[in-house]
Amino acid sequence: MDVFFYVIPCLIMAVALFMAYRVVYRSLQMRSAWNSGLTAQGRCLRAYTTVSGGGRDTAVSTTLHHVYEFTARDGRLVRFEEEGGPGTTVEGDLVTVYYAEGARVVATAHAPGRARQAAGALGMLVFLGVVVVFCFGFMVTYSDFSSGVNETGIVEETGFGGF
Repeated sequence: MDVFFYVIPCLIMAVALFMAYRVVYRSLQMRSAWNSGLTAQGRCLRAYTTVSGGGRDTAVSTTLHHVYEFTARDGRLVRFEEEGGPGTTVEGDLVTVYYAEGARVVATAHAPGRARQAAGALGMLVFLGVVVVFCFGFMVTYSDFSSGVNETGIVEETGFGGF
């Protein structure tokens, strides 16, 4: 039974660390697209929303998605999807696309907002760091506490205020 008090926090930490990796990866992609200096005129092909939540005890969350298409400098037709664009962009609208060339083109239709993007990424990383530290602290505390319980279930001296 003790294994659950180690496995569950480890799984939570693994998910938090993966999310931190994705936040940093997306932040670097956006920065490379903005810093490349390459822009193109793109067209919004589709706009749609996804809805999540709405259960008995959860709020409904709606996310706006856009599908864009543009022609890169080398003549390739590039299509990409992006979350969180402006609600005023509808199918057929022309937008400015910022992109970085390479084997895989990285593109965004979000206007450069380096400070806002960095603040959002930093805030998410701090939150995920708190989750990881909490899980690690929980495992250490549980380990210290469980090592003070003998086979009969009686708590022995552990250094926690005389327990």
